Amino acid sequence: MKPASAITSLGDVMQLAYVPADFDGALKFWIETMGAGPFFALDHVQLEDVKYLGKPANIDFSMVLGYWKDMQIELIRQHNDTPSIYKRWRDEGREGLHHVCILVDDMAHAREVCRSADAVVAQEGKVTGGGEVIYVDTRGGPGTMVEILKPGPGSREFFGMMRDAARNWDGSNPVRKLG
Repeated sequence: MKPASAITSLGDVMQLAYVPADFDGALKFWIETMGAGPFFALDHVQLEDVKYLGKPANIDFSMVLGYWKDMQIELIRQHNDTPSIYKRWRDEGREGLHHVCILVDDMAHAREVCRSADAVVAQEGKVTGGGEVIYVDTRGGPGTMVEILKPGPGSREFFGMMRDAARNWDGSNPVRKLG
């Protein structure tokens, strides 16, 4: 029986996220080999009150989001040298799964569950429109970073739109620019 304080108690994993060395190659792989898509590109994402290891950080990054069946796939590319979970990953020469994401409605409760599970907040920020995100390091081996996202208004519907686009996707227009 798993403890109630385990991170899995917060909800289901809805996303697999990668910070690939070859962003364009990874995107091509997910589209052409895995059949995921279409992907929606968000360039130079602006989060507010961003902190990396508790210190303010101005992280310039872009992402693409798409669906592989019902699983959201995220690819991230950082554009500057500001210390972050993404830069650390690349500096360490790591590949593969960077983090998984769980959606929550109560961030205070999620933070308490993470503290109880001995997970450490490595990066955090506020999402425009009222959301909040933390990335916790569970310090248990490879692939142990967990993104916990309290979505802002309209975010769940936005994710639903992308999932619906994937269900009806005919392979055309595989990368669509947003904002």
